[in-house]
Amino acid sequence: MLAAMALRIERIPTLRDNYTYLVICEATGEAAVVDAPEAAPVLERVEATGARIAAILSTHHHPDHSAANPELARRFSAPVYGHKSDADRIPGFTQGLEEGDRLRVGGSEAEILFIPAHTRAHIAYHFAGDRALFCGDTLFASGCGRLFEGTPEMMFAAMRKLGALPDETRIFCGHEYTQGNLAFAAQLEPENAAVAAKQKRVAAIRARAASDWHRATPDEMTVPSTLAEERETNPFLRARSAEELGRIRKLKDAFA
Repeated sequence: MLAAMALRIERIPTLRDNYTYLVICEATGEAAVVDAPEAAPVLERVEATGARIAAILSTHHHPDHSAANPELARRFSAPVYGHKSDADRIPGFTQGLEEGDRLRVGGSEAEILFIPAHTRAHIAYHFAGDRALFCGDTLFASGCGRLFEGTPEMMFAAMRKLGALPDETRIFCGHEYTQGNLAFAAQLEPENAAVAAKQKRVAAIRARAASDWHRATPDEMTVPSTLAEERETNPFLRARSAEELGRIRKLKDAFA
């Protein structure tokens, strides 16, 4: 039997297709904000939930994941975490993390996973007891991030690291890219029945989506997926070598 989860995870739509997360310990009310590019939607959700913000967490330095850090840090007197090598690039950075470090949000603990590829200092926050992985722009639902600062070898290593987590791990990624990722996966693997089935489910979900992403409701969101789903539907996680992953990534970069 799986243990009861202590965290409530609020998905906050930000920018055009970003996910920011409010991670709340139900027992203590302590919370963290993950990957915030704009403050207003976060402040609105914090006020609605009554959460007590104790940390601002960044998976990487890109502005669409970190631009609101200084304002949120000031508002809540909270430290800003990111990989230690990104101290000069993450806005508001105060606390450095590296592989294997642990960070608590109330009664829950995250292990830090170092997964450079999309950027050279990308990390993920793995709350094993809550079956939750916050992986930014490395692993997407049925996709992976572009190789802006890394190599296929680095992304392949990241996929192997994340792919070793339990099947029930929920994948909280950085963007609502699932429908486009599945279209590419279906073209790449036309005989993959799991991809075809998920394409239909995701199309039905996204058909309900309103034009204003900021007002998106949970029934319009395709995130999180699970690692079990990703094993069946994600061609990057299924790649058998760095060479294969690099070839697929180039195809995806050119995919309409």
